[in-house]
Amino acid sequence: MLPHDAIKSHILVSTDILNEFEKFQEKLHPLRVVGFIEEKFKLEHAKAVVAEAYISESQTKYIVLGSQSFGVEAQNSLLKVLEEPPKNIEFIIISPTKSNLLPTVRSRLPIFKGKITHETKNFDMSLAKIDYAEVFAFLKTNARVSKIEVKELVEAIYARATIVDTLILSNEQLEIFDKAYRLLELNSRPQSVLALVLMSFAHAD
Repeated sequence: MLPHDAIKSHILVSTDILNEFEKFQEKLHPLRVVGFIEEKFKLEHAKAVVAEAYISESQTKYIVLGSQSFGVEAQNSLLKVLEEPPKNIEFIIISPTKSNLLPTVRSRLPIFKGKITHETKNFDMSLAKIDYAEVFAFLKTNARVSKIEVKELVEAIYARATIVDTLILSNEQLEIFDKAYRLLELNSRPQSVLALVLMSFAHAD
């Protein structure tokens, strides 16, 4: 990691958010490091960040924002303070993927790559035989699935259908896969996208 005077505002792409935050705390001591580490970064968190940024400091203060997902409204509310930060304030945004962040946020800060651990999602149910009850049970188990996880699950479902179950997908099913990726890019509810894909294979028991 860079020395204090070389660490400026930036985006760190890392899946190990909490550990990266703790490393910043240790490295930057005795300077103040204020963390906003959230499962989902919402507008209320962004407002707290802005308020913290405008508390005057005589020495550099680092404000670390870390989350698995960043809300669009929250990001938009940070644009001004990221572009024109108050004196002695540096921002570090930690995200598991840069695609979580709006282009307007990415354009304001340099991006560095940290620790990335990729765990491939598997889907172990037969799509040739899956029924509505199994779909509902799977959705219930994955009720809090993230956008990133759903992307991986959709890929795993496609691989399961075409490679393992050797199904010939209909045009409608192929279109549903395309639609699923588009909906995720538009920040649709992840579980709804997962349901859309799975229901295209389900049949009555």
